[in-house]
Amino acid sequence: MVKYTCTAFSMKRKGYIYILTNKYNHVLYVGVTSNLVRRINEHKLRVGSKFTSKYKIDKLVYYETFDDIEEAIAREKQIKSGSRARKIKLVESINPQWKELEPV
Repeated sequence: MVKYTCTAFSMKRKGYIYILTNKYNHVLYVGVTSNLVRRINEHKLRVGSKFTSKYKIDKLVYYETFDDIEEAIAREKQIKSGSRARKIKLVESINPQWKELEPV
């Protein structure tokens, strides 16, 4: 019989923060997930978020990867608390043309 300790179940999950926009780059949405590919597909199918469905927000323009979902959650809160101008600057730091990115 295998005995498990608490540390065996405290494996960290990866986390991602992401910024989506609509076709015209008018609306920004900041989110967090443990599975970026799945979550972006949900946005494209208009599932799971009334806000992104209403404003047709499904274009991935920025994301960051974290080894721990808790770090991603903290980063999401940091980004959300910033101004729109800071979010735009963040996107443009890696994606100046606002091209749609492929989730990893």
